[in-house]
Amino acid sequence: MRRVSRIAVASVATAALAVTASACGSSSSSTSAGGGDKNLGLALAYDVGGKGDQSFNDAATAGLDQADQEFGYKSTAVEPQDGESDADKVQRLETLAKQGYNPVIGVGFAYAPAVKAAAAKFPKTTFGIVDDNQIKASNVTDLVFHEEQASYLAGVAAAKTTKTNTVGFIGGVDVPLIHKFEAGFKQGVADTKKGVTVKSQYLTQTAQEGGFSSPDKGENAANGQIDAGADVVYAAAGLSGQGVIKAASEHKIWAIGVDSDQYKQDALAKYKDSILTSAMKDVSGAVYNLAKSVKDGKPQTGEVRASLATGGVSLSDSNPVFKDNAALQAAIKKAEEGIKSGSITVKDS
Repeated sequence: MRRVSRIAVASVATAALAVTASACGSSSSSTSAGGGDKNLGLALAYDVGGKGDQSFNDAATAGLDQADQEFGYKSTAVEPQDGESDADKVQRLETLAKQGYNPVIGVGFAYAPAVKAAAAKFPKTTFGIVDDNQIKASNVTDLVFHEEQASYLAGVAAAKTTKTNTVGFIGGVDVPLIHKFEAGFKQGVADTKKGVTVKSQYLTQTAQEGGFSSPDKGENAANGQIDAGADVVYAAAGLSGQGVIKAASEHKIWAIGVDSDQYKQDALAKYKDSILTSAMKDVSGAVYNLAKSVKDGKPQTGEVRASLATGGVSLSDSNPVFKDNAALQAAIKKAEEGIKSGSITVKDS
């Protein structure tokens, strides 16, 4: 079974292929082939870690909640299953489209094959996929981000904060998407302070092994890096990142969160004083904007990539210790301006 964090607000229930309503509303029992005339709202198919990860999936949920509030929708969201196949994902997306949800969004690159197959079968439904840009279809929107840019800023923050001149990066799964986080972070550190060592570690080789959904793995990895001298640790690991933050708090060092502003997350409140900042990407905004485009009758299509320049990625400043550090803020502002102007080109691998 998927491990569920001891520090999550509530346990995350796995769902079968039948669609279950998310906390923000209940789905209608009416169905129609390809959606019919009435749009029930948008539908999210969660990535591993599910709702309650205080990160990637919860950011998507925030976009769904906003759309429901503004458009009067009763949207839905579906949890992943352990060990599910691409065929399971296809069936899930097709079920959502048949029931009349539009858009239908796969939250995470693992949904790419399923989105491609379902979109071909339901051409009148708009499909979205977060973190993949390989699907070329008129009814598919690829919602992607310059994660390396926000990670560069996280690297600047780490380099300006470290006292041991050793910082850590923990990636959930050893895949190209997470390599972008690592590359940007390392470059930000190197460009800011010479002589700082970055210790990098990936929790698993595949998502099925729990790299994005196992806080215990994140905690163990962080403990190892802290024992080796790291006093700032940045995790791009979904739900597993909660374990990294827990370890940082227990050792009284800094953690850098990811995707959402983790300083503000209720489930992490008792650790927030150890969360220096978070490298954020506006998954919430991407989900909401796609839903709005469908609502307005002009669905987005193709690649929609967010960056520092568009406001789609950023670095949070919720922690007063971070916000009030004038030298740190000046360094981050300089880096932001350099990236936006093009004088700094951030590597993505």
